[in-house]
Amino acid sequence: MIYAGVLGLRRKVPTWRLGRATTWMKGHLWLGLLSFPLIWLHAGFHLGGPLTLILMVLFTVVVLSGIFGVVLQQFVPRLMMVEVPYETIYEQIDSVVAQLAAEAAALVASACGPLPVTEPAMSEGPRGGGGLLAGQLTPRPTPRPLPPSAEPLPGSKMLKDLYLTDIQTFLGTNLPRDGRLVTPAHAKLLFQQLRMSLLPPLQDTVNQLEAICEERWQLARQKRLHHLLHGWLLVHVPLSAALLVLAVAHAVIALRY
Repeated sequence: MIYAGVLGLRRKVPTWRLGRATTWMKGHLWLGLLSFPLIWLHAGFHLGGPLTLILMVLFTVVVLSGIFGVVLQQFVPRLMMVEVPYETIYEQIDSVVAQLAAEAAALVASACGPLPVTEPAMSEGPRGGGGLLAGQLTPRPTPRPLPPSAEPLPGSKMLKDLYLTDIQTFLGTNLPRDGRLVTPAHAKLLFQQLRMSLLPPLQDTVNQLEAICEERWQLARQKRLHHLLHGWLLVHVPLSAALLVLAVAHAVIALRY
């Protein structure tokens, strides 16, 4: 149990040359599992008083949450590679989303004229996220800022209305729970219908907006998978610390009294 608990210190100070990280993780897993039957043998398969009862409940929850975390770490990263092929650094997701919103606003303004809201400023630096172009598996390049069109292109009102009612909200920091762009399937159908209704000069703008929305959905998916992959630690780590403290108290009480 002590070896398993020291893994947290080993991670906080990665410069310590005390063995490989993979060796520490294997020891944490296998010794943690081995300690469970050993402690039951130590207790004679009895729960005892209130303190030992609390200890066994905590220990059971810690072991089960650890097993759950190992299972997640085997499957979630593979799922993320399939569903989020152009993932970015988690801490940069909100910044990338803001850049996507700025790109979309610039695209719509260049085709439909000035928007009734202030367009967000577009970053001139490279975007951290990826993006998809229709039929391609290469990252979508960051478009250059385009000046608003003085005269809207013919037939662009439908595109402008869709942007103001759906796309602008979808590209916000918090993804809406409903709407016509929440799922990729609904978004694909919506953009297909939009392309059929608009003139050829607007087709490229629609394609770029669809790629931006696809990237926004991928970033939202990455965020959910990240929370799933690491959320179990909010249970595992505090309860593990409490378990070690109570185990020391149990040992002192047993030896003293």
